[in-house]
Amino acid sequence: MPYEWLIGIRYLRSRHRSGFVSFVASMSMLGLGLGVAVLIVVLSVLNGYERELRSRMLSVTSHATIVGLDGAIADWRTRLDMAAREPGVKAAVPFIESRGLLANGQRVAGAMVRGVLPEEEVKAVGKFRVLLGSALATELGVSVGQSVILMTPEGSATPAGFVPRQRRFTVAGIFESGMYEYDRGLALTHMSDAAKMYRLGDKVTGIRLALADPFTAPSLVRTVARVIDLDGNGFYVSDWTRDHATLFRAIELTKSMMFFILLILVVVASINLVATLVMIVKEKQTDIAILRTIGAAPVNVLRMFLVQGAIIGLVGTAGGALLGWIISVNFEVILKFIEKLAEIKFLDAAVYSMSDLPSEVQLHDVVKVSLVTLLLTAVATIYPAWRASRTLPADALRHE
Repeated sequence: MPYEWLIGIRYLRSRHRSGFVSFVASMSMLGLGLGVAVLIVVLSVLNGYERELRSRMLSVTSHATIVGLDGAIADWRTRLDMAAREPGVKAAVPFIESRGLLANGQRVAGAMVRGVLPEEEVKAVGKFRVLLGSALATELGVSVGQSVILMTPEGSATPAGFVPRQRRFTVAGIFESGMYEYDRGLALTHMSDAAKMYRLGDKVTGIRLALADPFTAPSLVRTVARVIDLDGNGFYVSDWTRDHATLFRAIELTKSMMFFILLILVVVASINLVATLVMIVKEKQTDIAILRTIGAAPVNVLRMFLVQGAIIGLVGTAGGALLGWIISVNFEVILKFIEKLAEIKFLDAAVYSMSDLPSEVQLHDVVKVSLVTLLLTAVATIYPAWRASRTLPADALRHE
């Protein structure tokens, strides 16, 4: 091993002046490690939030939708078969969707009413049953077996004024998707019942698609729409990335902003590293002078202190990355323990769309944080090392 490495490592373990310099070097490593760990944990939590949000969203909404320009699609069975045969399409189902008002006594709540066509619910045709989201059922104060009144925006004019179309529905079940947006704002009924309520006859609002790869939705839905456009009238097309583009863009922006904000912790730790190395240089003035008198060149002295900065940076970054990975992997357990201990709830589903906060460690985030930290520590090491290399033996030994 080159002697610059040996001397640089030994200086980090200095016991002079009660080991104060060694203590400060350890604090520099600790500061770097904590900064790296916090960055990795925050990015991992945001990754987990985005993944869970996407997963729950796709469990209750379609990958893509094709809707008639006038709000209805005729001859939908033929078009449905054509769409289902397209490469990349796993399933295609018709649906009827419109706004509605649900009432139970004095309790009233608006919701999106979606008529679906599940094969296992064929026996429910004509029985006017409805499935409510858990939050919507709670707001209406109903449970399974009770009934609600569904009122539609359409109606008829009477001498007493406008009377909306309404029908009593029996609550056949309550679902919980884990996303407040759907648990509060979605009611499912059989498509035939929805067609009667909204006077669509044999038409449907649109066709929902489930794709083999959800990320191909923006391009594939357009291809399918062109294939099934038999009369040339066209369709409105949409997909999950467009419907929720603002939400996912906000998450990406939050990740970027949190990265730069929390990077300040690493910058502060790097500044502390500068102070640590300057103290070591000041303490080792006599040693540096002696090394210079026995033949050490300024570049050799420079390397000694670059080695110290590199070791502090590497150890601090590696330790922080490991700590951040461990915390991120066990974040849900740690969070539940803190919630139980403090008797608080960090996430309100009504505000954050979910009550749990998962975590997902991504390798590129760990690499990015580690490389930026190492770069900052390398820059922080340059000035103290250069200052040490400029030490003049005569000046350093004058008062010894």
